[in-house]
Amino acid sequence: MGQGAYIFAPSGPTLTSREAAFFREAAPWGFIIFQRNCENPEQLRQLTGDLRAAVGREAPVLIDQEGGRVQRMRAPHWREWLPPLDQVAQTGSARAMYLRGLLIGAELVAHGIDVNCAPSGDIAWPETHPFLRNRCYGTDAATVVSMARACAEGLMDAGCLPVIKHAPGHGRATVDSHKGLPRIDVPLADLRDTDFAPFRALADLPMVMTAHIVLPEIDPEVPLTLSPAGIRYLREELGLKGLLMTDDISMGALRGSVAERGAAALAAGCDLVLHCNGDPDEMELLADTMGQMTQDAAERADIALSCRRTPTDIDIPTLEAEFASLTGGADNA
Repeated sequence: MGQGAYIFAPSGPTLTSREAAFFREAAPWGFIIFQRNCENPEQLRQLTGDLRAAVGREAPVLIDQEGGRVQRMRAPHWREWLPPLDQVAQTGSARAMYLRGLLIGAELVAHGIDVNCAPSGDIAWPETHPFLRNRCYGTDAATVVSMARACAEGLMDAGCLPVIKHAPGHGRATVDSHKGLPRIDVPLADLRDTDFAPFRALADLPMVMTAHIVLPEIDPEVPLTLSPAGIRYLREELGLKGLLMTDDISMGALRGSVAERGAAALAAGCDLVLHCNGDPDEMELLADTMGQMTQDAAERADIALSCRRTPTDIDIPTLEAEFASLTGGADNA
């Protein structure tokens, strides 16, 4: 049986009978988890197991466990983390960011989650919108590459795949793409050497998430996620050959119905459409519209999943102690 060209989210902490039946029929490539789905460790393990049971395979289960305000698993049951930009400012250590990725990844895998939508490859500029700024890993390309690479390697060594986002670079946006469409009126020549550089340097990572932004010299009207010219630029100019997923298709940056948005994203060249709000009617509409992954997308998905590493000898207390020494023993929260 083929796999749907979409990633869906359950609506709550337990899988409803309607959701189980729908997921069985729709066969999404994977699932994504939010804070509304995370009550305690036992419940979360049950949910991730039930999601996979619904589709009858070890489907990928994703989450946004970045740190700061964007972390779905929170205290008191799970670790709290500084926002990435604050953590980099605190330590400046690639080793610390590797350990951070390794500890986050180990905690996710222990709960049945094997893909983390992190790290960000975006550069933090003075004008970067607050929704994004402290989620970045640095204020210049070299720092972002070093710190994001370290975090991604830590995640992978824990058995968790990273997703580099938001390609080709969201940092110049002054609008929150959850609410409106950012337009980045910066010459492409300048962006190539700055905002785009981390994505080119991290192009070997297995999974990529698009940015809902307009880059006028690439496509003056259509958001990159929905633009054939935009996706072609990611693939051909930046070398992003991995599995390419949209940012949440329900975000305010995009126009039209979710079905129209999803169809446009796939037509543009995205491999997977991400839908996050758990609305059953919207998911059913998307499943009817999107259909199965293309052969090329399925092959990229297989390659991405083959990058999962088997974790060995992760001594959590020892790693936590080393991380504390590198961060001055400071509280992460």
